[in-house]
Amino acid sequence: MEFKDYYKVMGVARDATEAQIKQAYRKLARKYHPDVSKEKDAEARFKELGEAHEVLKTPEKRAAYDQLGSGPRPGENFRPPPDWGSGFEFSGAGDGASDRDYSEFFESLFGGAAGAARRGPRGFDPGRGDRAQGDPGRGPDHHAKVILDLEATLQGGSRTFTLRVPEIDAEGHLIAKERVLNVQIPKGILPGQTIRLAGQGASPGSGAAGDLYIEVDFQPHPLYRPDARDLYLDLPVAPWEAALGASVKVPTPGGVVDLKIPAGSRAGTKLRLKGRGIPAATPGDLYVVLQIALPPASDEKAKAAYRALAEAVPFNPRAHLGVSP
Repeated sequence: MEFKDYYKVMGVARDATEAQIKQAYRKLARKYHPDVSKEKDAEARFKELGEAHEVLKTPEKRAAYDQLGSGPRPGENFRPPPDWGSGFEFSGAGDGASDRDYSEFFESLFGGAAGAARRGPRGFDPGRGDRAQGDPGRGPDHHAKVILDLEATLQGGSRTFTLRVPEIDAEGHLIAKERVLNVQIPKGILPGQTIRLAGQGASPGSGAAGDLYIEVDFQPHPLYRPDARDLYLDLPVAPWEAALGASVKVPTPGGVVDLKIPAGSRAGTKLRLKGRGIPAATPGDLYVVLQIALPPASDEKAKAAYRALAEAVPFNPRAHLGVSP
C-alpha cells in the first residue's frame, strides 16, 4: 500500500496553520473541481485533495497522522504500526462526509468510508455510547486507545496513562495538551474492549461532562501469545525429552508448574493447561507448543555423539518427499 503525503498533496508545510490549510484547499479545489477544471487528471486530483483536507483540517486526525512521520522510502510498502493512534484522546465530532470514497491508505488508518468522517484511528467510533446528542446540556463523549502489558489483564490493578489531546492554538497551529489518568484495569479485559470513565469526557461549560471510553490493546509479551482468552507458549525441549518423554518446568501466569512431555512428541505438539489463560468466569487455557531445540555441535565430543546417533538410528526426515537421505 502506498503512503500518502497529505501535506505534499495540499502544498503546505508540516507546521502549516489552520488558516493556511484552509486557504490552500480553497485554491486547489477551484483549480481541480471536475465541473470547471480543464486539467486532464482533475477528478483524481480533486478526490485526493478532499481526502488530504479531511485529515489535515481535523486536529485529531492530523495529530495521529503526524505520528507516522514522512512515511517510508519511495517504492517501499506502507503498513500502519500496531500501536498507531494509541495515546490520543478523540472527540465525537463529525462533518457528515461518510459517503466519500476514501483510499485504502485512509481506510487503513481511520476506518472505512462509512463513518470515517467521525472517527479517529480505527475503532475510535464515537457512536458507541455517545449520549450527548440526546442530552443537549451534556458534554460529548471522548475516546482513546491505550496499549497494556499482558500482566494488566492477568492481574488487574491500576495503570497510569498520559493522553494527548490535539487542539488548535490561538495562532492556528496544531498542539497537543497532555493529561494524566490513573485507570483501574478490570481483570480479564481483552483487546478491543473499552473502559468507561464517567465524567472524563468534554465539559460543555455548564451541565454534566461526557464520558471517556478507553479502548485497550496488548503489547507483545516475551513469553505468551494471546488468542481471545487462551494463551500460547513456545516451549523448547531437547530431542531426548521429546523422544523419551520427560517432566519439565514450565512458566505460567500463575507460577511455574511441572509439565509431562509424552514420549514420541513432535515439534508443534500442543499440550493444554486448562484454566491457566486469561481470567474470566470461564478462564482461558494455556497451550504449550513444543519446539525441538538441537544441542550445538560445538566441539569434537558433541560431533562424535551426533555421528554415533546417525549410525545407531537410521532416520530419513525427508522420506515423505519420496527422496533418499
